Amino acid sequence: MVLNKTPLDFSITKNVFSMMIVSLLLVWIFISVAKAYKKHPGRPYGLQALMEMLIMFVRDEIVYPNLGKKTNKFLPFLLTIFFFILLNNLMGIIPIFPGGANVTGNIAVTMTLALFTFFAINLNGNKHYWKHTLWMPGVPVFVRPILAVVEIMGMIVKPVALTIRLFANITAGHIIILSLVSLIFIFESLTMSPVSFIFVLFMNCLELLVAFLQAYIFTMLSSLFIGMA
Repeated sequence: MVLNKTPLDFSITKNVFSMMIVSLLLVWIFISVAKAYKKHPGRPYGLQALMEMLIMFVRDEIVYPNLGKKTNKFLPFLLTIFFFILLNNLMGIIPIFPGGANVTGNIAVTMTLALFTFFAINLNGNKHYWKHTLWMPGVPVFVRPILAVVEIMGMIVKPVALTIRLFANITAGHIIILSLVSLIFIFESLTMSPVSFIFVLFMNCLELLVAFLQAYIFTMLSSLFIGMA
């Protein structure tokens, strides 16, 4: 008996295609910067100077205060998260190809990034972290199982908070821009076009700030959670 089964759909979506472009772009940028450092050590210019500024900012202002001596171990991971989120945010603001994909407004993407942080936290947690999580010292024995449940719930809440924070902030900006554009059609008047255009332009400028801010917040919280463990 032959069953009519629908084949699995492995087609590349707009978000997947955008992430591929961003990944290739990041590889090209970092390889170019690495080669530039070999040719011109100590004298950055152009793209090399821009990337050095951003990398030093992430290392000195985000990662080092939270991780201290462990900075070098986690710096590649946290730099990857920062630039991946930042570039996807910026690409999402561009309305034409190859931009326009709301990658970080997709909860599956933000959840995956948060899970990477979740595993980084718990696979690198020291004995004190697990002791305070599973059997809190310094409190009555009968309270410890209750605190263990609370702490385990806290472990789950951290990636959930990272997921929803990034997803909600990016999605909210896109919804506001879409709403402002739709005013033209709601009022059915071309006189609304200049007003809508001005507000959309303002929101796009604000989205540039949000793009950097959300990449910063996600990386900062990730480094903070890892440092606490």
